[in-house]
Amino acid sequence: MGVDYYNILKVDKNATDEDLKKSYRKLAMKWHPDKNPNNKKEAEAKFKQISEAYEVLSDPQKRAIYDQYGEEGLKDMPPSGSSGFPYGNGSSGGGGGGGSSGFNPRNAEDIFAEFFGSSPFGFGSSGPGRSMRFQSDGGMFGGFGGSENLFRTYSEGTVPRKPAPVESKLPCSLEELYSGSTRKMKISRTVVDGHGRQVQETEILTIDVKPGWKKGTKVTFQDKGNEQLNQLPADLVFIIDEKPHHMYKRDGNDLIINQRVTLAEALGGTTVNISTLDGRSLSIPVHDIVRPGYELVVAREGMPVAKEPGNRGDLKIKFEVKFPTRLTPEQRAGLKRALGG
Repeated sequence: MGVDYYNILKVDKNATDEDLKKSYRKLAMKWHPDKNPNNKKEAEAKFKQISEAYEVLSDPQKRAIYDQYGEEGLKDMPPSGSSGFPYGNGSSGGGGGGGSSGFNPRNAEDIFAEFFGSSPFGFGSSGPGRSMRFQSDGGMFGGFGGSENLFRTYSEGTVPRKPAPVESKLPCSLEELYSGSTRKMKISRTVVDGHGRQVQETEILTIDVKPGWKKGTKVTFQDKGNEQLNQLPADLVFIIDEKPHHMYKRDGNDLIINQRVTLAEALGGTTVNISTLDGRSLSIPVHDIVRPGYELVVAREGMPVAKEPGNRGDLKIKFEVKFPTRLTPEQRAGLKRALGG
């Protein structure tokens, strides 16, 4: 099948010039090698692919040949100045001279400089549609193709910066964090269109809340924050927050519940009935004497452990003993006899 330029540029086959420019502007800024120091080789390859795709699809003649004959058709284009063009009116393929292939993609940095030369870097263009030229100590050099690299040559202030992430809390019930849930968030944000104008855009984002997520867990949507002219789009970050629960309290992966029992139950034994966060009923027998500070641990009935599927924390039942406010003389005497007092 060869290279799919439409897929590389993330546009469909009916894309207009403005669609191409908008997509190129976004992808080239994202994948410029100097913006990806940790994966430079991958970025360089993608940056080159994006530039080549834009060069082909933005040229009506090359695009027509590519649509009809694919990448191989472009390779058959004659070098500049030659005749005998196989698929059309015999005009030049726009590559360089020499070599067996008539299509030699332009320097990716030159295309980038045409888009971003006067904005956001702030240096004047040599004219619409022409390659940028910048003054360096050694004279003039074309685009980014000279010995200097624009990202390093000029001060940090001239590089398009990525704003700080836009953070927003996402309150979740303890039930959602126990069982997991799918949340859909409708966002409205400002984006810059192909003409450099700021417009409003709405979108629905889906967040899959995983069982066991904790307060403070961050869900990041890259480039989904507001976009300003001459800046990269901000990331949108949702931070999981935990709503208070009427019965349970969370402690890491464990769940804590307070249970009141009478003095008779504390001494004579009882059964505690609890409804779990996923709707099950637990009947837990208490055989021990419930003394001050007593805690009953029910293994693996706590919160799911997010990083260990199938594993759970514990359920901890903390008891409060309800003492009677008054006793009859007969009750007092009976207790003394029973307890050996």
